[in-house]
Amino acid sequence: MYRTLCLLLLCLPLAATAADALRIGVSGPFTGGSAPMGISMRNGIRLAAEEINRQGGIRGRPLLLVERDDMGRSDIGIRVARELTLHQRVIASVGFVNSGVALASQGLYQQAGIPAITAVATAPKVTEQFAPPKYPLNYVFRVAASDAQQAPLIVREAKRSGLTRLAIFHDKTNYGRIGEEELIKALRGQGLSPVYIGQFRLGERDMIAQLSRARDLRAQAILTYAIGPELAQIANSLAQMDWRPQLIGSWTLSMSNFIDDAGPNAEGARMVQTFISDSADPLRQDFVARYLGTFGGRRIPSAVSAAQGYDSMLLLAAALRHSASTDGKAIVRALENLPAPVKGVITTYQRPFSATDHDAIDLAVPVIGKLQHGEVVHAYSSERTQKRRP
Repeated sequence: MYRTLCLLLLCLPLAATAADALRIGVSGPFTGGSAPMGISMRNGIRLAAEEINRQGGIRGRPLLLVERDDMGRSDIGIRVARELTLHQRVIASVGFVNSGVALASQGLYQQAGIPAITAVATAPKVTEQFAPPKYPLNYVFRVAASDAQQAPLIVREAKRSGLTRLAIFHDKTNYGRIGEEELIKALRGQGLSPVYIGQFRLGERDMIAQLSRARDLRAQAILTYAIGPELAQIANSLAQMDWRPQLIGSWTLSMSNFIDDAGPNAEGARMVQTFISDSADPLRQDFVARYLGTFGGRRIPSAVSAAQGYDSMLLLAAALRHSASTDGKAIVRALENLPAPVKGVITTYQRPFSATDHDAIDLAVPVIGKLQHGEVVHAYSSERTQKRRP
């Protein structure tokens, strides 16, 4: 980690030292089942920070990333947040992958008056936990499509395919339970209800018993809210049963450990995405090329996480340039009042935040992806060629 931090400083074309640096916390699961998301997010943040430093930093001061692994565990996330806010002197944070970790630990940033931009976690409550009028100033922001946005799109995709007998399968984490609630709400809005709801623990190896109940109830599609390893078990169990309902779910169906562990059984799965690597947009293509050129690999383990991490860092940098100081209140006000568009790889952000709305992604941004020959591609070709929305 520290070698990377030094490299970020060395990229500056000016005589800067670590003492001059603006310290930015970066926390996420860099090990464990959520690691494809955490590592991809961290690498996207690193790319943005290196780019900013190469251009001279923020008013001549470099960004220095202080990275910590929360392992996707709330208890460790709280410990990391305490260290970053109390001992590492960070002026802001970018990170949070798991919704449970975010909800458990972001209160420490709120209490310390340090802005925290969530780059991956999707629970609606993430940006609502400290919202006005209950709190005079909300220090939590997000650059990700919330579950309240994703669930209606999942249901819409099922109906678009003529599928109305729908089962829900989710893990027992906060992420899965919140996803279930949002899916039921979205189904109800369409006059539907799930024919079956299956729940499972992290590490579950055999989904056949629950999937058999869904099949007996003539489910046409499985709507999912879980992460890669367990999603792979669903796909592999379906293959063992020789039953092929459509898999449609949240953005995590694009995780590399789902694609790799399920292999051909993942083929055709559909999911909500804010970023897909096969885009025809030159800026997005350049981002993917730079990521793979810097970090290696055949594909980005979680392209959505990488892009959201990258854009989060760009938005924070824009606020730091606009802010009167590095005081937390000043940075929050700057984020809420960005004066100029910020060109990210997901979209071009025009006033993405306000005092009452700390979610940068709106419903015009997400698209539907599908797995084809082991790669996430646009399910609809018209969305592949569309320009980044201003």
